[in-house]
Amino acid sequence: MPGQVSPTPVQVGPPGDPSTGEEVPRRVSSRYSLQDQVFIHGVRAVGYLVLVIVSSIGLFLGIQSVPTLQHYGLSFFTEFRWLPSQDVIGISGVVVGTVQVALIALVFAVPLAVLTALFITDWAPARLRPTLVRVVDLMAAVPGIVFGLWVLFVVQPHATEVAHWISKYFGWFPLFHVRTDVDYPIWNQAPGYPSYAGSAFIAAIAVAMMIFPMATSVMREVFGEAPLGEKEAALALGATRWAMVRTVVLPFGRSGVVGGTMLALGRALGETISVVLVISQTFEIKPYVLESGTSTISSLIASSFKEASPAQLSALLTAGFVLFCMTLLVNSLAAVIVSRSRGREVTDL
Repeated sequence: MPGQVSPTPVQVGPPGDPSTGEEVPRRVSSRYSLQDQVFIHGVRAVGYLVLVIVSSIGLFLGIQSVPTLQHYGLSFFTEFRWLPSQDVIGISGVVVGTVQVALIALVFAVPLAVLTALFITDWAPARLRPTLVRVVDLMAAVPGIVFGLWVLFVVQPHATEVAHWISKYFGWFPLFHVRTDVDYPIWNQAPGYPSYAGSAFIAAIAVAMMIFPMATSVMREVFGEAPLGEKEAALALGATRWAMVRTVVLPFGRSGVVGGTMLALGRALGETISVVLVISQTFEIKPYVLESGTSTISSLIASSFKEASPAQLSALLTAGFVLFCMTLLVNSLAAVIVSRSRGREVTDL
């Protein structure tokens, strides 16, 4: 329009090329300081060292397993008896016992870990939380032999009474069945298969105390990252504390619960000294977890390693290789699940 002055165009962004008038992106280069370079290369070296050590252990166990696998073949994995004097050796019984003890320990430890982690993050007073965190973490430093002795002398007398009550009223279920007369007047001296002590059920109590701190730590870290805005919004809308936890914290921390459970499972599969102290070692495949007698791969190695002949030593190392593969697989899956819990989707209220 007449009398109007058109505005002068202003160039926005990086300076352009004067010959063509096109914008040229600015090149950004990052230079690490000496301290940063030392830290980066040091962490990288430690990571490679761990990978080399784990790979060396697996390679060593795999090489030592060759003579046993050549001699026994697939029967080493299907045979449940361990009779070196008769040249009859197999690990199916101890594999079943290992899985039984680990799974029962998870039944005890995981609900307790979830409730403890939720209490620390959402119910405990702020001034009490650091103390609770230190107490739980301190449990991880307690040696396994301490928990084993505690279960052996303090828990087992009461746990056998619980096992007898469960077998008496729920013995129709195969897992809780015991091959003895549960109505015998002096039930702990009944003929046949009398003892409830030294069972997978009681050994799992000791293992549960070992894996509880690890599971609680992982779950607490994930629960603590739940979005504060959504938690406050749920409370502002009139939700109770439990409703807020159920609709916000638990959905957000689902991967943490699964990851902590699997990490605990990896620890439970390899627990040794507390199991050796508690169980009555037998080599048998049986579903009766309340009945006396079981065995695990780690307890078999610990109890037989010292007196083993070269052939028996190869068989024990083969069993160790199987346990190594089991724990490596479980821990790898747990690491993947925990890493995915870093980025979470928005929770629907």
